[in-house]
Amino acid sequence: MIPIRCISCGKPVSAYFDEYQDRIAKGEDPKAVLDDLGITRYCCRRMLITHVETW
Repeated sequence: MIPIRCISCGKPVSAYFDEYQDRIAKGEDPKAVLDDLGITRYCCRRMLITHVETW
């Protein structure tokens, strides 16, 4: 389960996770998806890119 907010800056990131995963699964470039979603901070990008579902 992805954290609701970025651990470093506090920006909400969980709202973007499902769309990010869907678009990556369709073959889109992760950088382009994050740019399109408006995730510009490195700490927030790290939260989405490195998250691994454990269930």
